[in-house]
Amino acid sequence: MRTSKPPQQHPSPPDAASTAEEAAERRLREAEQRLKEAIEELQRRQRGPPGDLHPPCDHADESCVAHAVGNLCQSFLLSYGIRVGIGILLRAFKLARLKSYSSLLDIKQLVSEKDLIVREEACRIGLLFGGFTGSYHALRCLLRKLRKKETPVNAILAGAVSGLSILALDDSSRRRTLALYLLARLAQCSYNSAKSKNKFHLWGSHWNHGDTLLFAIACAQVMYSFVMRPESLPKSYQDFIQKTGPVAAPVYRAVRDCCRGSPVDIASLSAYLSGRTSNNVKLDMFPEIIPCSIIHPDTNSCLAHNANAAKATFRKTFPLYFSLTFVPFVVLRLQKFMDAPVRTCRHAVTNAVRSTSFLSAFVGIFQGVICLHRKVALKDHKLVYWLAGGLSALSVLLEKKARRGELALYVLPRAGESLWYILVNRRLLPDIKNAEVALFCACMGGIMYYLEQEPDTMAPFLRGLIRRFLASRISNPGPSAGRSASYSYLQTLDAMKKPEEVLDNREDGTTSSEKYNLESIPGL
Repeated sequence: MRTSKPPQQHPSPPDAASTAEEAAERRLREAEQRLKEAIEELQRRQRGPPGDLHPPCDHADESCVAHAVGNLCQSFLLSYGIRVGIGILLRAFKLARLKSYSSLLDIKQLVSEKDLIVREEACRIGLLFGGFTGSYHALRCLLRKLRKKETPVNAILAGAVSGLSILALDDSSRRRTLALYLLARLAQCSYNSAKSKNKFHLWGSHWNHGDTLLFAIACAQVMYSFVMRPESLPKSYQDFIQKTGPVAAPVYRAVRDCCRGSPVDIASLSAYLSGRTSNNVKLDMFPEIIPCSIIHPDTNSCLAHNANAAKATFRKTFPLYFSLTFVPFVVLRLQKFMDAPVRTCRHAVTNAVRSTSFLSAFVGIFQGVICLHRKVALKDHKLVYWLAGGLSALSVLLEKKARRGELALYVLPRAGESLWYILVNRRLLPDIKNAEVALFCACMGGIMYYLEQEPDTMAPFLRGLIRRFLASRISNPGPSAGRSASYSYLQTLDAMKKPEEVLDNREDGTTSSEKYNLESIPGL
């Protein structure tokens, strides 16, 4: 008996096409994976080249010497132009304040060496930035050839040795200020790096106004030093505070002697008060406190004195802040300025008004605290000026959130420099000659490491500034001429995965820069 076979089930045409597509796609992915592994293996073998081969430089279209010299000249001209531009703009504001408007069109009065003494300082600043940039690129190329490999050590060594360009500044106090500023920035990068890796977390970093607290502590130390230990601050910084505030130098000297229990210089104080007050002020050689009638002899009202002080501070410092905002933007971002000059000017005026209002409020609050203390106390104390400086720092709330952190890290080195001087003067720290140069070099090595290896840990302001002056592959990331085709292919394969990563980041509501930037951490 013959048994009939069951009919065979053939897949429908749509199912067969789908299966074939899946198989072809799977084979393509497997081939890409094998090719990627082969390329990575080839690159691993090429990382340790025999003989005198070394990793290629990132400037294939020019020699190492030409590359270094070109960057040196570019950075020199940029920094020189910024300093000269600020000086010319301040000179123009001064002529306008004197109502000598016709002099604004007179080149001789505007940029003459007699009234605009910035040439030496501009050259020194240009040598600082240009010397660092040129030597850094030259050392990177040299280390790449000598060590025959590209590692983070190259960036650290090149940055540290290039830091010797700080010797272009002849003032040790300015070198010390820059070294302490970089130390604060290096600590910021180190903290961000440790925090991103869950290795270290500073207590209070979640506070919304942690930057304001840091600024207040730094300002308290600076204002205390200005009143009680002015020699611990740089001469230029002393002059800036003195010219910005409404109290004369003989009065501060009398306050300092009063707090220390020393005899007050009645002769200089009488010379200052002569013709300034109609009231007969009794001067004592050992007073308990310097009264308000001596601090502001021109007016009897403390409230009117503080209001006039804030108004005068705004008028005096607005040209400075406008120059510091406008000139660097035009020099460093000339193309953006040419595209939107009106917007740039409006942006500079807005930021200058905000910053000048902050400084005016700072002066008004500081003088207000001093006058209030004299209304309720009979004896002066040096800690009053420390507290007055801390309370005055609350005016920083007028600034933008990101700007507050920058201001805190700007004032912090000033406070550190003052504390350094006091401790050395009391022989609690050794006085090492050129210690600021060694500190600057060490900090530059660390800064360049974080710039190349962990750039997201740096503040956007500092990162953008260094990249702009370096003007290298770091500042203009893109495919280098020395890259191989295998490298480009790997980059293409990796780019296929980026949309998914971006989508995941959007779902989380964070980006990599938000995770590792100090400005994105609440309170810092």
